[in-house]
Amino acid sequence: MKNGFFRVACAAPGVRVADVAANTESIIEQARAAYAGGADVLVFPEMCVTAYTCGDLFHNSVLLDAAERGVDRIREASASLPGLLLFVGAPQRAGQSLYNAAYAICEGRVVAVVPKTYVPNYNEFYERRWWNPAPVGDGVLIRHKGVTLGAEICEDLWVPVPPSCNLALAGAQVVVNLSASPDLIGKYAYLTNLVKHQSARCVCAYAYASAGFGESSTDLAFDAKLLIAENGTMLGHNERWQGAPSLIMADVDIEAIKRDRLHMGTFYDCAERQSGSWRVVDTGCDADGNDCTGDLLRTVDPHPFVPSADGLLKERCEEIVNIQVAGLCQRLNATRTRRLVVGISGGLDSTLALLVAVRAFDRLGLDRKGILGVTMPGFGTTGRTHGNAVALMEALGVEMREISIVKAVEQHFADIGHDASVHDVTYENCQARERTQILMDLSNSVGGMVLGTGDLSELALGWATYNGDQMSMYGVNAGVPKTLVRHLTAYFASQADNEAVRKPLLDIIDTPISPELIPAAPDGTIKQKTEDLVGPYELHDFFLYYTLRYGFTPSRIYMLARKAFAGAYDDATIKHWLKTFFRRFFTQQFKRSCMPDGSKVGSVCLSPRGDWRMPSDASSALWLADVEAL
Repeated sequence: MKNGFFRVACAAPGVRVADVAANTESIIEQARAAYAGGADVLVFPEMCVTAYTCGDLFHNSVLLDAAERGVDRIREASASLPGLLLFVGAPQRAGQSLYNAAYAICEGRVVAVVPKTYVPNYNEFYERRWWNPAPVGDGVLIRHKGVTLGAEICEDLWVPVPPSCNLALAGAQVVVNLSASPDLIGKYAYLTNLVKHQSARCVCAYAYASAGFGESSTDLAFDAKLLIAENGTMLGHNERWQGAPSLIMADVDIEAIKRDRLHMGTFYDCAERQSGSWRVVDTGCDADGNDCTGDLLRTVDPHPFVPSADGLLKERCEEIVNIQVAGLCQRLNATRTRRLVVGISGGLDSTLALLVAVRAFDRLGLDRKGILGVTMPGFGTTGRTHGNAVALMEALGVEMREISIVKAVEQHFADIGHDASVHDVTYENCQARERTQILMDLSNSVGGMVLGTGDLSELALGWATYNGDQMSMYGVNAGVPKTLVRHLTAYFASQADNEAVRKPLLDIIDTPISPELIPAAPDGTIKQKTEDLVGPYELHDFFLYYTLRYGFTPSRIYMLARKAFAGAYDDATIKHWLKTFFRRFFTQQFKRSCMPDGSKVGSVCLSPRGDWRMPSDASSALWLADVEAL
């Protein structure tokens, strides 16, 4: 393992039934290919040394003797593949018993042999005719390059409590499965989900290799399924039915697995309640292993909060909106409130808040006129954003009110002695606080509640005015990052059956993100662009995800960002905004410590009552030093 990654490979060699010599050479050939690709571990199918479909030949000493020689030949060949751990399927004779076994082979040694625990004897399977189930007793774990591995075989995965559950609880971070599962209609989809779900349940990586071409077609057909999953996510799979040897590789994030297990206290609790003793075998291989940073074999999504598939994105958007709506409905019911006051700027966040409010009122059977949308033009308000705000409110049928803040803020400048020509933080924050005061007072006058519009990304960066737009009576967007706000707005636009609604939504999506707190450009366009000041939101959302979801170090996040944003941002830019992120994330905690209620919608949030509890005066020195060392 190097830099927290462990390269896992799965192979499906071509086999000839009972031709051990040919099978052995095919296994060695693929082992060499995996070694050349930097693999740390390579998993082969069940009984690949002999082929799985040998039938009663398994009780013939000719075949069994040849299988033992084949395993020995693979062991000898492994000496020239330093650092590569092989899992190879072959028969094992032990006393009066015969086992279907996984041989763990590394650097010229057989370091462990793991028999199949559950031997099927139903439908097309009649393995008990040849194999004994593994004896009850100690289990085996293998330490290799600082990573703990465990093995199970085919049917073991399909039983109610697979051995992999206990392997994971005993410490296995990677579970391998040597299989010979013939294909049937619908089986592949089921198996894929089974592998993903088992990796999630066990908080581990799961590598599955199944037999392919060359197995007997007397009654069955084998498709060579190769799968690598990590904690519920499929990292890699092959193309089946190829009629040729197949090899896949993926880099497993061991650091992420360790963090999730540490974070999930019930994982430890479950491990404490399981019985059994375990024998740990160490391969003796260097813990550093391959450096995967230069050619990381996994996709690093630059937008981890946003599903990449269109169908999944639509489904996810609907789910998020339902969470937001449900939370708001409950808050309205609990407070017996039938009025909402929302500041509408014509930007993304206030637009999403308004759309959610409208859907909540519709769900509760309330008149949309109970929603009071307020535009509050200031020194930087442009015709584009103001026009979109008005058009959207008109199209949605909410009550509208316009209250300019210009005179009030100018009076405030005079009262506190601020030069209005100086466009500093005082100039900006006075506007934000004036708007919040208007909304709060309006809510009192109509007997309503102020609906906050700030999003998760702004909370992370502290990009809000304390006791200004930072405050509300309910923050409907508190769990939604900026990169997702745009997609949610687009989702509403796609669902709109009214062109009067769709048109302003589409323009709002295309409008540069801005607080509009300084005067517009001479041509009337937006001059103050948020991402020019605080940095690209897609970068900050990436940093936020890996900070909250996995607790990664800045240097590790930087490494992943370089992979995710290759060609989009250079290293210096990523480093610059990473430093900005951690500086702001720590210094702005005081704003989050008193943030309003608001529903969590995804895997992370910043509520001080929920996911994130941090002192407001915590030092960022360690994190900034880690960035500077890059």
